[in-house]
Amino acid sequence: MKDLCNEVKSFVEKAYNNTSNELLFHDWNLKKQQLNSANELIDETATLSEDEKGLILSVTLLTDIRFTGNPDKDTDEEIATDFLKKLAAPEGKLKAIVNTLKQVNSDATPNTRIEEIIQDLRYSFVSDKNYPILSELWRTEKEQLENREISSNEWRKEQLNFLRLDHNYYTDYAKDNWGSRKKKNLKKIVKQKKKGRKLARKEKLKAKYKGQIPDRGIQTLYRVTLRNHIKLSDIADTKANILLSVNAIIISLALANLIPKLDNPSNDYLIYPTFIFIIFSIVSMIMSILATRPNVTSGEFSDGDVNTKKVNLLFFGNFHKMELSKYQWAMKELIKDKDYIYSSLTKDLYYLGVVLEKKYSILRWTYTVFMVGMILSVIAFGIALKYFGPDRVLELPDLPQ
Repeated sequence: MKDLCNEVKSFVEKAYNNTSNELLFHDWNLKKQQLNSANELIDETATLSEDEKGLILSVTLLTDIRFTGNPDKDTDEEIATDFLKKLAAPEGKLKAIVNTLKQVNSDATPNTRIEEIIQDLRYSFVSDKNYPILSELWRTEKEQLENREISSNEWRKEQLNFLRLDHNYYTDYAKDNWGSRKKKNLKKIVKQKKKGRKLARKEKLKAKYKGQIPDRGIQTLYRVTLRNHIKLSDIADTKANILLSVNAIIISLALANLIPKLDNPSNDYLIYPTFIFIIFSIVSMIMSILATRPNVTSGEFSDGDVNTKKVNLLFFGNFHKMELSKYQWAMKELIKDKDYIYSSLTKDLYYLGVVLEKKYSILRWTYTVFMVGMILSVIAFGIALKYFGPDRVLELPDLPQ
């Protein structure tokens, strides 16, 4: 029986490798998995003769061999009979293989221990840790063979019915070692089913409230634009603070080191350059303060402003003096109306842009004043040192002899 089993293995492997059908699930890889499971189960099963072991392996290999040909016309038993006759297999072994194969394919309750083992091996893949992947390959293959589309929901139902109702392990070894893994796979499918229901409910809600839920692109537009405006405002404040700090340091150094020296009459030539230097620094500081100075509005609104959608409730300056209950009511009115929400967001963007324009305009002038002040100060100090400095020698006219 061992030699016959090897012949069967070679025949089945060749049939799967040479088939023209695009088999994604019923392929030689599945047979190799079943053979590994067979060796595992047979080793743990006592009192099996060599002929019984060969029968188990041969029938396990020949199940579903019809998928390599025409599954609608050919049967596993017919293909096995033709092959075994060409092989000149003994009549007794041929009948044993074909009859067992026919009984297994009928999906009837096994009558013998051999049939129980073969049924467990045939569906050993349901306990595989990669069963979710195998299941998808099985579905795709079935769609191709039957030329129809099977939805994910329909396939999950079929799998749940198969694992819960149609399939059972019969041998003690399969129950103890493969049953727990089968339950894990069953839980995964149940979890996927629940997830599918949630997605279906979500899609129904989307369809029901279509046109009322803000489009994702619109949400992204407002979110990104508001974020960019706020970043630009932070950058403007940072630039103004840098100028403010630099000019404060310059004025501090001038007051500490330069101005005390002006008391000396010999340093009179430094008065005008120092005055230019300090004036421009002070102007730069004032303009930096103006660029960052906050402007807070009245902070109040009326019921009419909310009803006519005139007030922007997203800006704190429009509600900071209002009572909490009043603001909560106004926000509820805002949330009810999608157009009011978009209008408020648009106003927020617009006025942020107005503030940014003001900040950057002042900043531009501030940097210009600071730059001009530095240049004029350096020129003034240079002229003062060259023409009015302490080292200048006064040419006196010649006195008469």
